[in-house]
Parts: sequence; structure tokens; C-alpha cells
Amino acid sequence: MNTTGHAVGRGLRLIPFRGLRYVPERVGSLAAVTSPPYDVVVRPDGLHHLESSDPHNIVRLILPQAGTPGARNRQAADTLKRWLAEGVLAPDPVPALYVYEQRTADTLQRGVIGALALSPASEGVVLPHEDVMADVVADRADLMRAAGAHLEPLLLSYAGDGGRSGATAVIDRVVERIPLLTTTTEDGVGHRLWAVTDPAEHAEIQSDLSGRQALIADGHHRWATYLRLQGERSGPGPWDFGLVLLVDTVRHPLQVRAIHRLLHRLPVSRALSALDGRFRVRTVEGPVATALGVLAEASAEGNAFLLAGDGSFHLIDRPDEELLARTIRSDRPAAWRGLDATVLHSTLLDDVWEIPDAPEHIAYIHDASAAVEQAERHGATAVLMHPVREDVVRDLARQGVTMPRKSTSFGPKPATGLVLRSLDIG
Repeated sequence: MNTTGHAVGRGLRLIPFRGLRYVPERVGSLAAVTSPPYDVVVRPDGLHHLESSDPHNIVRLILPQAGTPGARNRQAADTLKRWLAEGVLAPDPVPALYVYEQRTADTLQRGVIGALALSPASEGVVLPHEDVMADVVADRADLMRAAGAHLEPLLLSYAGDGGRSGATAVIDRVVERIPLLTTTTEDGVGHRLWAVTDPAEHAEIQSDLSGRQALIADGHHRWATYLRLQGERSGPGPWDFGLVLLVDTVRHPLQVRAIHRLLHRLPVSRALSALDGRFRVRTVEGPVATALGVLAEASAEGNAFLLAGDGSFHLIDRPDEELLARTIRSDRPAAWRGLDATVLHSTLLDDVWEIPDAPEHIAYIHDASAAVEQAERHGATAVLMHPVREDVVRDLARQGVTMPRKSTSFGPKPATGLVLRSLDIG
């Protein structure tokens, strides 16, 4: 079995479902009620912006605000029930698979949204490539359990045949039809969604997917949450399936970006002083885009990072080889030992800076400028990363080796709020 071909005897099983969708007449606009995935929202500024964009923005379900975790989850569940009762959200009349398109001036991505069987078919067929944080899985599980719904799809990539047949051929036919919805979000991305209700087309898609395996491109914590909640049930039911978006990356290659770190309690001055003799340290010119260009050049030669938060950018590279040998475990493949994320967590965070990987110490931020701004505002340190290549990710996933958590950010990510899956509606 491999991520670039077909699995033998088993594979992905995707079934239709009655999607919950916003009723356009009941909201200001579809764009105003959508959100990036929950872990991309930069809190608190991004959260407040989304909350104020429309009283029914999906962020009120995926990131409810209350004094305690239990209160937050109850609030999300109550909000979902109220929106269904008021007709703000409504289920589609018949089960469907959904073709989803994202488009910008220079990007086009299309895929299929459906309910994916979790096990046993998913074992060795859906490949994670990152570790997860137990507290985040527990938090998302509590929210899903309370709401009784999958609020946002995972992004899974698979290697199809590029469109000659199967799922991608169905997609090409479907996009010639009138879409269920069309909207453009404030980031300039155009979104379109179609319902595929024809059983013959369902069968065509399933025949294609049944011999394939997929890489989790985005949503490791939600995938772990699906499996955890399924494991709590003793019999078959809706928890045996999880909401996903499947993209054929032969036809639509994904983009890979880095996820940056914000070290709340570590000032830049202290971070730099601890590196004396262990890494080479140089101050480089800004702004952020210029400094990231320097980082890209350095990363081509070895492990490199940018530290920011004191008004400057500091490139750290050329780590001491003895330090790496002492701090990085030797029972993993060379590709894993050489990852920037491995060096960051095993060498810098665990050994040099002695920072626990806990939310009160580290935040994970997708946008480099936001990470720098927050570091400067709070006297913290932003660690800016260079993205890992997709072929490295896939190769490690094939070997069953997971990368340090939050090592990659694949995209474009699906917008949250265009289609939800209730576990109480067939």
C-alpha cells in the first residue's frame, strides 16, 4: 500500500449525508457566517472580528465563548439547536455528496465532501503525519459530543488518476451544473458548492476511492477526535463516519505552509542568550516577507529559524552537531531527525530553552505577521518556520512515522460553515 497508488483489497469509503447548511434568507451573507478552521482563527482579534461580522457566524459553534469548558460546550449545543429551530440552519432534503470548489486568481481546488468510514477501513488507509495534543483532542471531543455534530470537514489528499475517470471525472461534470451556493469570502477566495444526489454518481466516486488511501492534510486533532468518539460507542451508528473533504492532488496539488510558534514566557533577549555557541545567530533585515526570504535560503542548507519579538529578526542556523546528537532520538529515519520541527521541539524547546509544550507556554499561529505582532505586543518570542516539502511528509507517513505536532499547514483549507454534518439527522 502507498500514498501514490491503490491500496489492495480495501480503501476509502465515502457515504452521502444530509448536510446542514445556512439558509441564505436568514443571514446577512454566506461570506459573513463562514470562518477559517478553528485552529487558524487568531485569537482574540480574529475571533472578535468574526463574531461581529454576523450574529450567526459559525465561530459561535466552533469556538464558543463562556467561563468554563462545560459552559462553552453547552452554549455551542444550545446555539446549534436554536439556529435549527429558527431556520437559520436547515438539513438538505436528501443525502448527498458535495462537490466543493475554492478559486482565486491563481488557485483552483476542487474536491468531494462526504462522511468517511473510520474503521476498520480507515486503518492504514487514512494516514496521519503529525502527533496530536491530548488536551486539544479532549476539548474537541467534548464539543462534538455536546453538539452532536461535525462542524467542519478535515482536509484529506489522495493521488487519483488526474481526472480521466472516477471521482474527478464526476467533479468535472458536476461543476457545469448550477451550484447550491456561491460566495466570496473577505480573503478573496471564491467558494461554490454542489450537491451530488445521483446514486450512479455516488457509485462512480466510491468505485474510484475504494482502492485508495489518503493523507491527512489538515485536521489531525479532529481525526483523533472522530476515532475517540467512535471508540466510546458499543454499536454501529453515525459516529462510525467523519466529515471530510477529499482532494485529488494529482489534479489539484496542495500548498504547504509552515505553522509558527509564539513562546509566551520567553523574551527574545533570553532566547538569544541561551543559544550562545549552540547555533549561529545573525540579525537580518525586515519586513516579515524579506526576513522569510532569508530564512528560505538558509533552510536550503540545513536547520534554520527566525526569532522575532524585539523589533528585529534574528536568523539562527548551523546548530552544533554534538547538541543535535545528544538531544534528538536516533531510532527514527534520517528525514525525521533532520526536520526543523524535530530540532525545534527536541533541541530548542526541550533542552536549550526548557519550555513545556503546553498552551500556557506555546501558541501555534499560521500567519507569520500575526505571530510577530503578538510577540512584540507581549514581550514574547515568535519562532518563524520554513515549510517542509510535501514529498517528505508523504514519505514519512508511508513509513508510519509521525512528525512533531503542527509541523505543516496544507491548503487551501475548506471554509468552515458551508456544510455541517448532524449526527442526529440521517
